[in-house]
Amino acid sequence: VMGTLLSQGVLLYIPQSTINATVQENILLSVQYSCHGVPTIEWRYTSNWAMQKIVEWKPGTQANISESHKGRVSTFDNGSIQLSSVGVRDSGYYVITVTEHLGSSQFGTIALHVSEIHYEDLHFVAVFLALLAAVAAVLISLMWVCNRCAYKFQRKRRHKLKESTTEEIELQNVEC
Repeated sequence: VMGTLLSQGVLLYIPQSTINATVQENILLSVQYSCHGVPTIEWRYTSNWAMQKIVEWKPGTQANISESHKGRVSTFDNGSIQLSSVGVRDSGYYVITVTEHLGSSQFGTIALHVSEIHYEDLHFVAVFLALLAAVAAVLISLMWVCNRCAYKFQRKRRHKLKESTTEEIELQNVEC
């Protein structure tokens, strides 16, 4: 989703307003702006339970990064920031505010969704398949055992049938 936001002298462009990521990825929150002079750029993070300032700087000067994000945030002169090694707790809304030296400003928002690593899902699938294989092996063994028992039972029954028919023949002989 492309969004160009204009407020008086500040033009802000956000090429991707929603980002889906997995844990441990490095994420670029990409923006571009145009305005008169050198602006002040501020990024804030907001979620259901918190709102905090991440970083503030004027392009070409040292960025003032908050303690919560030190070592995890890189800034770029076009207003973009990079978050290193994201976690599920980084999911939320990232709000950029670009303020001109004359006071006019423009803000934009990027939604970040961070999900668990996919190989954990693969691990679950592997365990599930191993469990299915074990259940199948048990069922096949039970079928084989039941089949053997049924075969023996049938042989005994046939043998008994043979005995009862020979008794009938002997009885018929006695009657004569």
